[in-house]
Amino acid sequence: MDRRKALKNVAFLLGAAISSNTISVLFEGMGFNDDSKLKLFFSASDEEILGEYAEIIIPTTASSGGAKAAGLGAFIPMILRDCYPSNMQELFATGMKEMLVKCQKEYNKDFLSMNVAERNKLMTDLTAEAIANKKKPSFFMIARDLTLLGYFSSEIGCTQLREYVSIPGRYDGSADYKPGQKAWAT
Repeated sequence: MDRRKALKNVAFLLGAAISSNTISVLFEGMGFNDDSKLKLFFSASDEEILGEYAEIIIPTTASSGGAKAAGLGAFIPMILRDCYPSNMQELFATGMKEMLVKCQKEYNKDFLSMNVAERNKLMTDLTAEAIANKKKPSFFMIARDLTLLGYFSSEIGCTQLREYVSIPGRYDGSADYKPGQKAWAT
């Protein structure tokens, strides 16, 4: 199975968790020729920033690894380059630069030097901006959606966060669900 078909299947599975903008971009992106893509370059530092950013959304807990452990710092740029049209890539890159400028301006620090409380405040501000813009595509929306997509389709998301049975056996639509039990990944 090729990656685009796998992404399409994951998008169907995640459904409402990912915004309609991201789902439409992924489906539209499957028909683009490589010539129509911008092919942004993300440095190792950019990937580290994206990994830390994604970790704010899905942090590491005692029972499962977070977004960094799932490798989302590298996943997000790969999906942007491979599946997103050039205008969305540019929107993401511009938004990321604006976020980094905001860090310097408001906190007098680069993103990686900020503490957890400052990063959470930044995330709250970006969320408020996205809501104020009526959830139009933005750096925040794209990064959030790709974090969810990448994490819940990663090995960590499927095996540590959710209940996983490698060979599920028969289907039982009325299986007992115990309070506190993980949701099923298979």
